[in-house]
Amino acid sequence: MKDKEKINNDLALVQRVQNGDKQAFNLLVQKYQFRIKRLAGRFVKDTTEQEDIVQESFIKAYRAIGRFRGDSAFYTWLYRITVNTAKNYLVAASRRPPTQDVDVADVAQNPHPIRGGDRLIERNSPDQILQNDQLVAAVKEAIATLPEELKEAISLRELDGLSYEDIADVMACPIGTVRSRIFRARESIERAISGLV
Repeated sequence: MKDKEKINNDLALVQRVQNGDKQAFNLLVQKYQFRIKRLAGRFVKDTTEQEDIVQESFIKAYRAIGRFRGDSAFYTWLYRITVNTAKNYLVAASRRPPTQDVDVADVAQNPHPIRGGDRLIERNSPDQILQNDQLVAAVKEAIATLPEELKEAISLRELDGLSYEDIADVMACPIGTVRSRIFRARESIERAISGLV
């Protein structure tokens, strides 16, 4: 019931935007900006680039919202826009010459930056940290080696928290296919990490 309420609330906001209420679109942005940024983070690691993708995705959604008919959930529609925007961003980035942002003053003051500052308050033992790092790396590697349709299905479910119905919408396939892909992806990941857990 909660999912239906969420969809109905989103649809009401979309209809308000379609009728010229810009504040309603701001509410949609506030509601989904963190999920969309997390999604962008699957494509690029740099937070500035993630923010660029998020902003461009919302701009595209705003410009196209007149064509949104409610055939799928608003988030599903926005998800597709973001994935396409991120893929286009990566294609465009691959055509640019590589750059390296180095602050000369920073390097002069601190020529040997401290690595791992994010773990200063870590309470786990070094062995536990290493084991966790190995497990995370093994899961990431296992996901990276999955066929594209399995990778997308498991990411939509586990990282984005989409329902099976929404995943079926996003992937344009039957719900049974979604269940099968997620099952196969989980099986493959479990095999890859079996020696680590």
